Amino acid sequence: MKIERIIDSLNPNERKIIPYLSEKNISEICKKTSLDKVSVLRALEYLQNKKILNLSTKKKKIIEIGVNGALYRKKGLPERRLLNLLSNKRILNLGEAQKQTRLSNDEFKASIGALKKKALIEIKNGKIFLNANKEEIAKKSLEELFIDSLPLEQESLTPEKLYSLKILQKRRGIIEIKEKKIIEIKLTELGEKITSLDIKEQDLIEQITPAILKKEQLWKGKKFRRYDVISSLPGIYGGKRHFVNQSMDYARRIWMDLGFKEMAGDFVQSSFWVFDALFTPQDHPVREMQDTFFIDKKSVLPDKKIVKAVKQSHEKGVGNSKGWNYSWDDEEAKKLVLRTHTTCLSAQTLAKLKQENLPAKFFAIGKNFRNETVDWSHGFEFHQSEGIVIDKDANFRHLLGYLKQFFKKMGFDKIRFRPGYFAYTEPSVEVDVWHKEKKVWLELGGAGMFRPEVTIPLLGKHIPVLAWGMGPDRIITDYYEIKDLRELYKNDLTKLRKMKFWIK
Repeated sequence: MKIERIIDSLNPNERKIIPYLSEKNISEICKKTSLDKVSVLRALEYLQNKKILNLSTKKKKIIEIGVNGALYRKKGLPERRLLNLLSNKRILNLGEAQKQTRLSNDEFKASIGALKKKALIEIKNGKIFLNANKEEIAKKSLEELFIDSLPLEQESLTPEKLYSLKILQKRRGIIEIKEKKIIEIKLTELGEKITSLDIKEQDLIEQITPAILKKEQLWKGKKFRRYDVISSLPGIYGGKRHFVNQSMDYARRIWMDLGFKEMAGDFVQSSFWVFDALFTPQDHPVREMQDTFFIDKKSVLPDKKIVKAVKQSHEKGVGNSKGWNYSWDDEEAKKLVLRTHTTCLSAQTLAKLKQENLPAKFFAIGKNFRNETVDWSHGFEFHQSEGIVIDKDANFRHLLGYLKQFFKKMGFDKIRFRPGYFAYTEPSVEVDVWHKEKKVWLELGGAGMFRPEVTIPLLGKHIPVLAWGMGPDRIITDYYEIKDLRELYKNDLTKLRKMKFWIK
């Protein structure tokens, strides 16, 4: 590209800063061009794209004045204020000296230590004696000179200043060391040629607008700025849903396409729905504080008929069951908890169903909570996808068919089922999917058919209910190649903008 063409392509801000590129200092360029820092940086990037200059970034440690340091620079260091007081009194009681200087205990002790170290004072019988002459009092200490010279680059410090830095670092809030990015400007051979020319600001037409096109006199005979179609532009990130919500929406759409209706409910549920209605005995370890978040309030139990049926299921059994053979306590069932699974929504849905509405099928996707220590592979909250099918003709083969169809739509063609155990389903299976890239089986959930001890109290009679629950979090972390579960809940905008869309 000829120099003339490059000059014709320069925008007004680029033309403004070119005469000052030799400054090689962003702040100075801002000052001399009256442009803000963002405009200058943007113009520099455009000039770099045109091969006029090269930008590089270096990290430097800058020593700046701290909060207390700003105060001390104005009023003087504590030892300076004490020294000034003693220059008039020569001898003072310790208590009186602190009172008159208005120093805190820590400041007063620090100033005494600093002055004693320099042999400017002596302490005898609870009194301070000044040993310094007028010249010594008037002379600024190395620490004072250092504070006055801030800000400074740490690399540029002399041995004396390094000593002052070491002393001041021990005293809280006087100085701060910050790492800053310094942008360095280096002209190319082309840049050297262009900066040697007298480039003046021109009245160029920057944009073709409807107003310009309507009136010939606005553009005829005038010069248009040459468009730069090669330079890269800042990335534009459109609004989008959080990647976790995207994946949940996808799973939700799968179940809806299969004819399921969505179940919804509160995070806070009674122990009755979370545990008792699902035939979990009241002395089971899963109900202990180590696993569950309890809330210091109690709920009201549902319809007496259902409560009575659940109680009988626990104490004596229903159908051919013998129950758990213990005394069921309704106060225990009233305890409020953060739900540990979405299966409590399935129990509530079964309790509301009418016989004329059968067969029916429902799903739920939502957060659950368990008392876990948070680390890269564990969290105290997690997502679960839940489903039930209520049909007098349903069987175990139907259950496996639904699961195969769901995971196939989630992108997993190879699925296996293993016998498993869950408290409220029988028979039960564990669901694994084959990971093509890693060549391993991933365990993603469990499923089964609700036991009569669950269905009879809630439905009034035993009707086959297919049920499953799976953790989408594992699918999400695998799809987005996330190694730490905590990243699902962070709001790092840079990462969120670059996250790919959920496409399976």
